Amino acid sequence: MQKTVVLNVVGLTPSLLNKHTPFLSSWAKQAQIASITPVLPAVTCTAQATYLTGKLPSEHGIVANGWYFRDECEIKFWRQSNKLVQTPKVWEMAKALDPNFTCANLFWWYNMYSSVDYAVTPRPMYPADGKKIPDIYTQPGNLRSQLQAELGQFPLFNFWGPNTSIRATQWIADAAKWIEERHNPTLSLVYLPHLDYCLQKFGPDVEKVAEDLQAIDAVCSDLIQYYENRGAEVIVLSEYGITSVSQPIHLNRMLREQGLLTVREELGRELLDAGASKAFAVADHQLAHIYVNDPFYIPKVRSLLEETQGVAYILDDTKKSAYGLAHSRSGELIAVAQPDAWFTYYYWLDDRRAPDFANTVDIHRKPGYDPVELFLNSKIKLPQVKVGLKLLQKQLGFRYLMDVIPLDASLVRGSHGCFPLSPAEGPLLISNQAHLLDNDSIQASDVCQLILGHLIKSA
Repeated sequence: MQKTVVLNVVGLTPSLLNKHTPFLSSWAKQAQIASITPVLPAVTCTAQATYLTGKLPSEHGIVANGWYFRDECEIKFWRQSNKLVQTPKVWEMAKALDPNFTCANLFWWYNMYSSVDYAVTPRPMYPADGKKIPDIYTQPGNLRSQLQAELGQFPLFNFWGPNTSIRATQWIADAAKWIEERHNPTLSLVYLPHLDYCLQKFGPDVEKVAEDLQAIDAVCSDLIQYYENRGAEVIVLSEYGITSVSQPIHLNRMLREQGLLTVREELGRELLDAGASKAFAVADHQLAHIYVNDPFYIPKVRSLLEETQGVAYILDDTKKSAYGLAHSRSGELIAVAQPDAWFTYYYWLDDRRAPDFANTVDIHRKPGYDPVELFLNSKIKLPQVKVGLKLLQKQLGFRYLMDVIPLDASLVRGSHGCFPLSPAEGPLLISNQAHLLDNDSIQASDVCQLILGHLIKSA
């Protein structure tokens, strides 16, 4: 098989390609560019599962970055087990064609307990004293110590949160090269997320993200030239484009005000009680799965959603199939936001009653996606000093709460999840194998076969 590398440059769109990206722009001119019609929702886990299986969420089961686990009555985001993906993956298809095929997965999601040969993905340690310690999960297990001995500890706090930077993406790129030099996989899947975070903070404002575009261009330049010198075919793709937003929508607050959402009080704070609620929203960027525990209330909930400003349309059982979302993990209803709006997970009506994790970076406890974790609370005097004092508590072995995240959803200026307004604002795929691209537009579900086509290198 032909050695192939897929660089997932999250957030890269045709409209950004020629802005502050000299290497990628030049490289793309010698290749074929196709716009990708994204899957709904156009979010990380769903997009990646579609790319790697060639199936829609109705088949592979990844209906969002998180969903309501009905048998446990719990909302869970950012699960990591590959067993959650319910259809075969591209590396399994390739292995069936060539038993000598090997695959390395660098930080694409659902990368734990997978059938790939080499896996690296973030997995922090959470000891009993309340600390969160950066770490990784690897397959084989001994890669974990080897990688961090040579590259340093994975910079988790630069991967997500208010301190995001190119450091995390650069670490992933270095890890990909490290595995390439020692194991020479046939297929390498490399996740480069840096643009995603700055675009959510600032929106697709080219001048505000100019340095970030230059930084990711430099990483791609190094990787592409490195892999091409080793005889690899390189595919550059993205999962979605970021659209400008100015309207956060608090669906759970609306449902609570209507007596449909139930909370549980603990130590003066409020927790969403999904199992006891008649209805609640699992918010994920510009899409929200609405779970209605009592079917009697479905018509009422639908009517309330249709009356909510910023909601573009609703998918019910008759429409979910048309969008590839007819799956038991989906909500009874699915709300899709207008292009300038996005859904928060907020359910409390008084910030003083918000759960203690609301002001922290805590992607697993929050019952929905929270891009406000990218910001430091400006109401805190000298926030960097407060962060430093919290870190000192950590180093001294004391318990601490890194409560430095604001509760102001209006800070978020970019989001994604719905269909782009134009191909120029959506995801793309760039390949030197022009004969594999019949036209300049493909579906997200076509990507899997395109990767296989590069591996087989059919004429």
